[in-house]
Amino acid sequence: MRFIDQTEIFVKAGDGGDGMVAFRREKYVPAGGPAGGNGGRGGSVILQASTHLQTLLDFKYNHQFVAADGKRGGPKNMTGVSGPDRLIEVPRGTVIYNADTMDLLGDLTENGQSLTVAQGGKGGLGNKHFLSNRNRAPEYSLPGLPGEEFRLRLELKLLAEVGIIGLPNAGKSTLISVLSAARPKIADYPFTTLVPNLGVVPRETGDGTVFADIPGLIAGAHAGIGLGHDFLRHVERTRLLLHVVDATTSDPGQDYQTIQQELLAYGHDLHQRPQIVVLNKMDAMDSDLLQEQKSRLEQISGGPVYLISAVAQQGLSPLLRQVWDVLDALPDQDEASDVTDSRPLIVREK
Repeated sequence: MRFIDQTEIFVKAGDGGDGMVAFRREKYVPAGGPAGGNGGRGGSVILQASTHLQTLLDFKYNHQFVAADGKRGGPKNMTGVSGPDRLIEVPRGTVIYNADTMDLLGDLTENGQSLTVAQGGKGGLGNKHFLSNRNRAPEYSLPGLPGEEFRLRLELKLLAEVGIIGLPNAGKSTLISVLSAARPKIADYPFTTLVPNLGVVPRETGDGTVFADIPGLIAGAHAGIGLGHDFLRHVERTRLLLHVVDATTSDPGQDYQTIQQELLAYGHDLHQRPQIVVLNKMDAMDSDLLQEQKSRLEQISGGPVYLISAVAQQGLSPLLRQVWDVLDALPDQDEASDVTDSRPLIVREK
C-alpha cells in the first residue's frame, strides 16, 4: 500500500430543486389557488474520519466528489425530494484546508468525527409562498440555489504518541521493529525508510502506545532537502520524541544538534517537545569510547542519555520504563494545547 499524506480534491454540493408553479383543481373548491411546492434541498458533501483508512491513497485517483441535486417541487404543495448527502471517509488525523485560500476548515482526529465541507443549495420556493391579497394567483416561483463548490487540500498527520526521530541509518526502523509488530524495510544505506511507519508497543498494563518512525531527517530538511520536509508534519501530533543517535558516527553530538536545529527551524514548537535521547548501536562500540560519547552527548542535550542496541535488543527495558514514566507525567492530549495541534476544529452545521 502506497503512503499518500497530501492531496487535493474538488467537492460540489447538490443544487437545490426549483420551486413549482401550480394551482389547485379540486372538486367543490371554488377558485382553487396556488399550490406549487418548494424544491428539495441539494445534498451536502461531508468528510468523516474513519479508522479503516490509513493513507489518502484513494483520493490520488478520485479527485471529484459531487452530491446529488434536490428535486423540483410538485403540485398540491408537495416539496421536492432532497438530494442525499455525499459522505466521504478520510483517515483519522486528516486536516482540511481550502486549497485556494489555505484557510483551515477542520481537523478530524476522532473516529466518526465529521465536517460538512460543502453545503447543499436551498430549494426554490413554489408559487404558494407568493399568495397575497393583491396577487391571488401568482404565476412565478423561485429557482433552487446552487450548492457550494470548493477545491480542498487534505493533509494527513499521523496520530502517534511517540515519534522516533534521528538521522538516516541511526537505527530508527530497527528500533520500532523490535518494540512492536511493525516490519519496516531495513538496510545499511541511507533513506531506506521512505514513508513513516507506525507500530503499537504493548505496556505492562495491557494497553498499547503508538510509535511512529519518522524518516528522512537531514540537515536542511525544514527547507525541503531530503525527505524530512514531507514528514515533519507527522511529528506535530506526538507527545514525546525519541531521538535516536548513532553511536558509531564520528560525532554523535553534532548529529544530535543537526536534528535539533531542524526541529527549531520547522517551527510548531517541535524543539520544545519532551525528548528522550538514545545512543544506539552500543554493541558495536568500545565501552570506554561509548561512555565518552555518552558523557559528551549528555552535556550537549542537558539530560540523561540511554544506551541501547536495537539489533541486539539491549537496554530496551530501561528505555521503555522511561518512556512510560514521561508519558504518564504529561497532561492528556485533550488538555494540552502545547502538545497537540491547537488550531480549532471548525464544523459547519448542515
